[in-house]
Amino acid sequence: MHIAYSFNSQIQYRLDYLIEHCILAVAFFLPLSLDVATLFLGAGTILWVGKMFVTKKLLLRRTPFDAIIGLLVILSAASIAGSPDRDFSFYNYYHLMGRYILIYYLVINNLTSLYQLKRLVWSVLTSAIFVTLYGFYQYIHGVDISAFQWVDGEQFPELKVRVFSTLQNPNLLAGFLVVVMSLAVGLGLHTESTRGKLLLLALVATLGTCLVLTYSRGAWLSIVAVTAICGHLYNRKILWFFLVIPLVLLFCQDAVMERLVSILNPTDTSSTLRIALWESTIAMILDKPLLGIGWGAYWMVYPEYDFFLNNPAATIVHAHNMYLHIAAEIGVPGLLVFLGIIYGHTRKAMDVLNRTKNRWVAGIMLGVVAAVLGLAVNGFTDYVMFNVQMSMLFWLLNAVVIAVWKNYSYYS
Repeated sequence: MHIAYSFNSQIQYRLDYLIEHCILAVAFFLPLSLDVATLFLGAGTILWVGKMFVTKKLLLRRTPFDAIIGLLVILSAASIAGSPDRDFSFYNYYHLMGRYILIYYLVINNLTSLYQLKRLVWSVLTSAIFVTLYGFYQYIHGVDISAFQWVDGEQFPELKVRVFSTLQNPNLLAGFLVVVMSLAVGLGLHTESTRGKLLLLALVATLGTCLVLTYSRGAWLSIVAVTAICGHLYNRKILWFFLVIPLVLLFCQDAVMERLVSILNPTDTSSTLRIALWESTIAMILDKPLLGIGWGAYWMVYPEYDFFLNNPAATIVHAHNMYLHIAAEIGVPGLLVFLGIIYGHTRKAMDVLNRTKNRWVAGIMLGVVAAVLGLAVNGFTDYVMFNVQMSMLFWLLNAVVIAVWKNYSYYS
């Protein structure tokens, strides 16, 4: 009996080790390759199920958000009934929602120690370094952006290069960098070690430089929001950083200056298109406010509401507004549930931040709050979480909040 128990313990220990490293691999490869990240996510899930067979226990920890997440799953599934192509919406739904739910519960149920969570966060930060270096490579060697229609060439004649690194476009890269910079800033503010602070400051500066090269105006506004959040939650002296911005602008190249000034100008092609998309999306919402037009069906339905382009062949994949897009696809109730998930996890992170005495825990909670709210601000002018990698990162951050919240009393 003792030999059998010892053997099972060894198997469980090995499974724990493999599951942890699968999760770390998901975090590392997420911005680099969705296929590789998905492969490790699947492997980690299979190992987790195997662990349940070995232990003969249902290893599923309850969270305060199981019910509301379940409601989001149900409402999203129900929206498929209104899709013009139910087969496509169903396929898209279970592939994407499946990823989000798996990464959320895989982290919560298998990473329980502070050491494991630190490794997870550093996997994300390390991956960001490789993403940024490739962005610099693109900038140095040049990227022809004329074919992508990312810039109004007449309004920004000096803007020839926008880096996007391993992500699909500059706005997605910018959204990713905002998230990682928020995590690094949160940790840096709460790190006691001078060496640690300098390391994280250098990381923030490197990521910030790459962020500038994306020329993503929405992400630049998000960084302002992140700065305000950190100043409010940590130290109001941080708000003096806003006085540095005019000085930095004096040394900016012309393309950066033009891009910054254009934030206040709604007449360029990008801004005009966004406003038109919002009008079309509001019309979709008014027509189907309860269950929406169907999960992932925006690009199929948009031609019926094309009041601006008047081009049936045009493919518009999202509304360039997170809130309008979600409401259009899964209905207003679905949007409210999604906002409840954001609010609930942010509230939990704030609770831990206000109570814990552990500096690393406080730092990562500050970073997550800043990152999620940065995404929320960016969501008014874009929808970076339309990208699967960014959505998975969002659910990963929420999982970190719950994993820390469930155990933070042990870290204090």
